[in-house]
Amino acid sequence: MTVTGQRRRRRGEQPVVPEAAFASYYGTPILNSPTWRALDIAGYLFVGGLAGASSLLAAGAGATARPALARTAKLGAAGAVSASLALLVHDLGRPARFLNMLRVCKPTSPMSVGSWLLAGYAPLTLTAAATDVAGRFRLVGRAATASAAALGPAVATYTAVLLADTAVPSWHEAHRELPFVFAGSSATAAAGLALVGAPAAQTGPARRMAVLGAALEVGAFRLMRRRMGLTAEPYERRLPRAAEALTVGGAVLAGLRGGRTVAAVAGAALLAGSAALRFGVFHAGVASAEDPKYTVVPQRERLDSRPREGA
Repeated sequence: MTVTGQRRRRRGEQPVVPEAAFASYYGTPILNSPTWRALDIAGYLFVGGLAGASSLLAAGAGATARPALARTAKLGAAGAVSASLALLVHDLGRPARFLNMLRVCKPTSPMSVGSWLLAGYAPLTLTAAATDVAGRFRLVGRAATASAAALGPAVATYTAVLLADTAVPSWHEAHRELPFVFAGSSATAAAGLALVGAPAAQTGPARRMAVLGAALEVGAFRLMRRRMGLTAEPYERRLPRAAEALTVGGAVLAGLRGGRTVAAVAGAALLAGSAALRFGVFHAGVASAEDPKYTVVPQRERLDSRPREGA
């Protein structure tokens, strides 16, 4: 730049070349925005995680002779996985479409693996809850509870892999930490449900799960945003911030070991925080798909970071 150009720039004149605007041909997005319904799929993410972690809590409560806590967790898992299937089928439009996904098993497809997980997990949770309520076939109920607990971690986290396997920038770039975020969020949701529904005297495991789950969720989520760079911007919105505040507040209350009222408030905060996180993640992905800069800028940065030929 010449001396004259520097003087003009110091006088506040506008540069000749305008700043680049991130746009696409005819104003259409570079990526197709997800067509999933927010209430169906974000709700599906939430209740699926709640179900998987509740099965783990039910197995632990049964092993430590806490029958009321175990029953609450079993009923929660059965109800949550039923709601999960209902939301998924509603988004698909017809039940036959879910059944069609079971015609093949493709280990490299998160959707295929998730469909088979739900198909195997749902009967186990329903059996565990039904035998507990009826008070019969206890051996079958124990086997179903243990089997559901074995599948619980996969049910709670496979949706994170499903989202990260897409081309949506703010989902794909979160592939390293998002399963851990969902694991922590699932644990806080299951603990929250237990704190609301179980007697305070039996909620010790749920309180510990709430604290550990909150630490995992918040820690992994902050690490994820710090690593993602530009594509983390859509996560800086109200829902993710509210989710963190609710989760931390609920975990603190859960750790205080207060009375029934404190436990119920803590549980409600944890449930709301987990739901807010799932809806926040969903809307962040949609926003990143609709804005071209979240696709273009990271691609340019990756190209610039590669060593040039002959260098």
